[in-house]
This record gives sequence, C-alpha cells and structure tokens, in this order.
Amino acid sequence: MKLVVGLGNPGPNYEATRHNVGFWVIDAFSARHGLPLLEKRGHSRISRGSWVPSSSGGPSGDTPKIDFLLAQPETFMNRSGQAVRRLFSEFKIQLADLIVICDDLDMECGRVRIRMKGSAGGHRGVASIIEAVGSQQFVRMKIGIGRSPHQAVSDYVLTPFSKEERSLILEGVERGVAALPLLLEGKFTEAMNQYNNK
Repeated sequence: MKLVVGLGNPGPNYEATRHNVGFWVIDAFSARHGLPLLEKRGHSRISRGSWVPSSSGGPSGDTPKIDFLLAQPETFMNRSGQAVRRLFSEFKIQLADLIVICDDLDMECGRVRIRMKGSAGGHRGVASIIEAVGSQQFVRMKIGIGRSPHQAVSDYVLTPFSKEERSLILEGVERGVAALPLLLEGKFTEAMNQYNNK
C-alpha cells in the first residue's frame, strides 16, 4: 500500500495560500481520477485507490494493481507527522511506500523537483514527518512557490499567489499530477528525468 500525503493547513482560511500547494496536487489528482477525499482516518482526510501500471504487459485481466491512499492531514502543517504516524500504524505502511508532496521556498514558482531522500530544508511539515517516521529516506515531490525578500517566511507562506504567479503554480500542480503515477509505479529515475528542473 502506497501512501501519498499532500501537506497543507486545513480550513477555508488557508485554501488559497502558498503553503497548501501539497493539498492542491492531491485535490487535482483526486478530481481527475474520481477519488474524493471523503473518509476521515488518523487525523487525515483520505481516499483509497488502485493504479494499473500502463506498461505492465500482463495478460488481460491479470494486470497487477498498486493500491494507494491519498491523504491530507488535518493537524496543521507543523504536526503533519502525527497524522502520518497514525496512517502508518493503521494501514501498515512501509517507509519505502511514503510519498510526500509539499511546497518549496527555494525554487521558482511552479517548478517541480522529486527527491528520494533528504533533510527537511526548513520545511516544518517535512521536519515533523521525519521526526515521526525516524528517517529522511522517503520520496518527496516539491513544488516551488518562490520567496519574498520583503516578508518573513512565516507570513509569506500564508499569503495567496499573485495573478502572475497563479498560472505558473497551476502549471506546476499539473506537472505534479502527471508525475505522481510514475512515483506510484516506483519509476523514480524516470520521474526525476522527466519532471525535475522544468
């Protein structure tokens, strides 16, 4: 079972903010594939799905499916790890099957970068997950939100995108949605080659 966690803050006051881009990717993927997040489990809103790899090549009707959960924590960003820990326990998730989607201040707006491991890089939601699972060895998809020299980070991430930025971030979300099936299939190098630095 794969677990795909989009990071953000719950509630209408945060929906349009930069820090919620991880939620945006989950929402867009769930809408495209008819997987609304209607179930509440482990401090998260979740949806369950199965992905059929396009290149499986198996006999008709015998194609192996990849079961996965889409999740949006409702714990607020700084406590994302609590939600992930609960889902790990309830659904017997393995560390190798965790995919985290989050915003990134140090990338241009709309850029996508997939990494196999690494530090939190100052992202408190990722830091909370690292602490909860006891490792940095999990896949993450980062969506660039840019950085402002005129605002404190804590304020900037809770602001909405400008009109000019919105088209860029929506393009980034679309690339994230397109990359996610490759991550579900474990095709990490292909995903990085295809979507990183674009």
